[in-house]
Amino acid sequence: MRQENVTSEISSPDVKEVCAFLSDYAAWLCGCGATCIRIEKNVYRMAAAFGIRVDLSIMPSHIILTGRDMKDGASFSLVHTVCRSAISFDMNTRLSKLSWDVADGKSSYGDALSRFEEIKHTAPANKWLVLVLASLANASFCRLFGGDSVSMLVVFVSTFCGYRIKQMMLEDKADVRFVFVCASFFSAVLSAGCHLFGWGDTPGIALGCSVLYLVPGIPYINSASDMLDGHYLCAFSRFMNGMVLTVCLSLGLICGLLMLNIDLA
Repeated sequence: MRQENVTSEISSPDVKEVCAFLSDYAAWLCGCGATCIRIEKNVYRMAAAFGIRVDLSIMPSHIILTGRDMKDGASFSLVHTVCRSAISFDMNTRLSKLSWDVADGKSSYGDALSRFEEIKHTAPANKWLVLVLASLANASFCRLFGGDSVSMLVVFVSTFCGYRIKQMMLEDKADVRFVFVCASFFSAVLSAGCHLFGWGDTPGIALGCSVLYLVPGIPYINSASDMLDGHYLCAFSRFMNGMVLTVCLSLGLICGLLMLNIDLA
């Protein structure tokens, strides 16, 4: 009998506990790169399964959530800061799957809490594997845009070095904008060897592709999605974040060209 009571308490949380869980969930989902429409659908899906009616407001830096118990009318409101984590499609997918499992009755409130904590502490992907794959992808872009084999090799090396610099600086908690400037600068300087030493027949393509790994595509895509869904404040914020990072990578590229006195005209 006691075991049944404990199970009942875990599976039937009060509105305050549910709101705390859902706000933390939404903050992590937003931080790992989810769009506003996905955050809303996932949160509303789980709230309905817990018997809670939720009003959710997603801001660029905060989650504002109000929950109301549909049985006794008790309500609770709170504000949660968006988690500043690296963009992760793996975490995004696992958090979305958690919401479906809760909605389908496959996970109780206690199970959802345990799985959520496990997802939050998931180790990131192997940085060396990511480094090599990113370099290969950028070299493939070089080939896609018409670069020859020499340019592909130069792009691979410049991307490898620039991306490694990015990893080390982010591990040291450097400002992400300064990181983009430095990584772009080093990649541009290395790839400029095609111009300086006459390597290959497509030096311009090598130089242009060497910084493609820094283009903030996800903020731009999420911005368009949020705008179409009516989340104009988040859409503008994400678009401006993408623009700032784009300016930073352009600044690093320009500084590299000026330092080596390369004229592309």
